[in-house]
Amino acid sequence: MATDAELSATRECRCLAARRYARAVTRLFEARLRPFGLRTTQFSVLAALALKGPTPLTELAGLLGLERTTLTRVAAVLERHAWIAAGRPRDARNRLLRLTAAGRRRLDAAFPAWEEGQRLAARQFPPAALLRAVDA
Repeated sequence: MATDAELSATRECRCLAARRYARAVTRLFEARLRPFGLRTTQFSVLAALALKGPTPLTELAGLLGLERTTLTRVAAVLERHAWIAAGRPRDARNRLLRLTAAGRRRLDAAFPAWEEGQRLAARQFPPAALLRAVDA
């Protein structure tokens, strides 16, 4: 068996630092979107569908950098609120998602809060801050 690894180097883990930074940014946006009943990922799905139009689930997951199973769960919540609608093809991976009128209204209502989040994030989390967090 190998000798004990020198684990003190893990205190400078870039992956952990990036995750902490991402969680802080996410909390900022979540606080702004909460009054509209939206989480950041839900807002992103609504915005992507508004921009792209009806999109197959697998394609949308790739566009947003989400696992297909994660998008499936997010889409289920959005469907329950009637903010998106989904076709029911034989292959669920090719399910076509589309923004509903109610979803567009929710997106439009939340957009100013998202813009505020963008402004705050630009001030509180400039790109140089990420580099400092990762190199700390």
